[in-house]
Amino acid sequence: MRATSLRRYLLTGILVPVGVLIIINTISLYQQALGAVNTAYDRTLLASAKSIGEELDVEGYDQQSRLRVALPYAALEAFEADNQSRFFYRVSSLSGEVVSGFSDLSFWRGSIPAKPPYSALVDFYDDTYQGDDVRVAVLLQPVASANGRAMAVIQVAETLELRQTLARKILLDTLWRQAILLAVIALVAVIVVQRATRPVRRLSAELQARREGDLTPIAAPDAPRELLPLMDATNQVMGRLQHLLEHQKRFVRDAAHQLRTPLAVLKVQVQSALRGDLDATAALSEINQTVDRATVLANQMLALAKVEQLRQQPGAQQSDLAAVVRAVALDLSPLLVEKDIDFDIETTAADISAHEWMLGELSRNLLHNAIKHTPAGGTLAVRVIRDSRSVALTITDSGPGISNELAARLYQPFSAGNERQGSGLGLAICREIVEALQGTVTLENNVVHGQVTGLTATVRLPLAEVS
Repeated sequence: MRATSLRRYLLTGILVPVGVLIIINTISLYQQALGAVNTAYDRTLLASAKSIGEELDVEGYDQQSRLRVALPYAALEAFEADNQSRFFYRVSSLSGEVVSGFSDLSFWRGSIPAKPPYSALVDFYDDTYQGDDVRVAVLLQPVASANGRAMAVIQVAETLELRQTLARKILLDTLWRQAILLAVIALVAVIVVQRATRPVRRLSAELQARREGDLTPIAAPDAPRELLPLMDATNQVMGRLQHLLEHQKRFVRDAAHQLRTPLAVLKVQVQSALRGDLDATAALSEINQTVDRATVLANQMLALAKVEQLRQQPGAQQSDLAAVVRAVALDLSPLLVEKDIDFDIETTAADISAHEWMLGELSRNLLHNAIKHTPAGGTLAVRVIRDSRSVALTITDSGPGISNELAARLYQPFSAGNERQGSGLGLAICREIVEALQGTVTLENNVVHGQVTGLTATVRLPLAEVS
């Protein structure tokens, strides 16, 4: 499907309503002008009828009256302003008896309107005479003289050529004016739309001219305010893409660097075993340890990558941190039993807006690290305590704690306290998860009488909003 053109959309949205309004306005103007023309010509017909009425005479009264008229046709020439229209007239009594004029002109059978438009007993109607359409004015004219009194019916008919010609002229003039108006509006609309969409075209050209991989924010200080939300959203997307690219590059770089060492060690151990430098059991034991370290490293690097993936997913689900911590503690219980650790756990239900895997990975890394550093027969306590806004996960062990030198770089990737026992990614994974969940993580030594008696890891996370 072809993308909708913004310019075409704007022009259509402007010109179509304007065009419809102009058409409606044209029809209205034409009807008003035609009504004014008909009114003017009807007034001419009424004047003709009154002129004829002035030439009437009567003898007798009412039913015995006889009307007389001496009206040459030349008397109507004053009303024929051109050679296009023709006039016809008929003078009759109320009973329809023809007194003068065109006897084949149909006698009026209508009625005078209750509120006639003029101060006279007049009616106007359309009819056909001798095959032509005519406009007829009927005037009921009282006639009185010294010898009688009667009511005359005067009909004056006019053909419509002049009216039709004038109506066509008015229509053409109206159409021309409205067409010029529409053309001017269209020209102005095109110019305005072109100028309004110029910043969009300029931004598009700038983005197309960028080098591959250039995700720097868009800078357009002269852009209209309507484009600012789009630019801000685009810059945010580009910032996220830049972050993802940097994370991907860092992951590939770290993976290549960190996996190279155990693979090289594994190769040396295999070659040594093949030469017979060590007996088979010792060689396999060293190879097994190297594979275990490489496996842990690979799993933790994949976990670190998954944290970033889940960070980008919108609409995280809600998970109960207490339930997750208890499930992780149950999974690690064999390690607790193996070291005969006095383990204590106390939790309170607390829903977090996070993927359950993230909370599980966070709890597993912290608890596993605490178990590893707790001496045999030591103590380990886990607490999940919440307040109105946040929940705190605290894990307190009885290990040796951390030195000041190690604390400065503890959250950096591949900074392990004991390089032979860990990859240094556990706390880095914890920090990434906590930052993704907009929380905090701290490690503090427990000091009693100047002696370090253990380490407390505290994670504070915001509670999920109640919907």
